[in-house]
Amino acid sequence: MPAKRQPVRPPAEHAPLELERFLPYQLSIVSNTVSQAIADDYQRRFDLGVTEWRVMAVLARFDGLSAREVAERTAMDKVAVSRALARLVEAGRVDRATHDGDKRRSVLNLSEAGWAIHDQVAPMARARERELLEKLDAEEQSWLERILDKLMPPESR
Repeated sequence: MPAKRQPVRPPAEHAPLELERFLPYQLSIVSNTVSQAIADDYQRRFDLGVTEWRVMAVLARFDGLSAREVAERTAMDKVAVSRALARLVEAGRVDRATHDGDKRRSVLNLSEAGWAIHDQVAPMARARERELLEKLDAEEQSWLERILDKLMPPESR
């Protein structure tokens, strides 16, 4: 962990964000810290990146999505999702088919190999989630769930 440094005192004409109290920054730090803790487990075992795992998790929950729909559900960059999908298809973890009604649209599903990895990583992710939530009492957990439900975009639910 980096040494704690004192904030810089900028000239009076500047008003920098107080990042340590700025909600988007705090959420990003928590998200990245939790995601990386889980990722350390599955990256070693399955040579799987964070974006690839998120794509797999979404396809496990909602099969038959297009790449665009995966990007929307994860709020991730379309290019990052496209690259992750290319790696997953190449590795045989995701199957890509053509939509029956629209030949331009791909339909994505986890392959058997993808499900095998998912079924090992998902319990690891749930265990890390439990560890994180154990830091909160029952009331705080309830509040957190309600707050996150209000903040989550509808397409990500």
